[in-house]
Amino acid sequence: MLCADESCIGVIGPDGRCKECGLAYDGDWPAALEATDIPDDEHDTEASQDEDGSDAPLPEQMADLDNAPGDDEWQQRTLCSDEGCIGVIGPDGRCKECGKPYQP
Repeated sequence: MLCADESCIGVIGPDGRCKECGLAYDGDWPAALEATDIPDDEHDTEASQDEDGSDAPLPEQMADLDNAPGDDEWQQRTLCSDEGCIGVIGPDGRCKECGKPYQP
């Protein structure tokens, strides 16, 4: 199922969120797409389960969280001027996704 955000290229994962932007799916979940119907090989294999059976991030995922941009950095980013693009403007003044120069 495609993401409800028309400018996003993602699809809804078994957790009910877009795999690209994280937007939660707010419609009725079709019975044919229940997470229990997804074959085991299609479930996210990046997470491990801790002793109580809940999902826990792997050590390499924890390192990624430590290096994640902070709220200030996230708010300071400049989005691509092409509304159909999901990229952000890099230090060279061009979109990191499509390469288009920034136009305010």
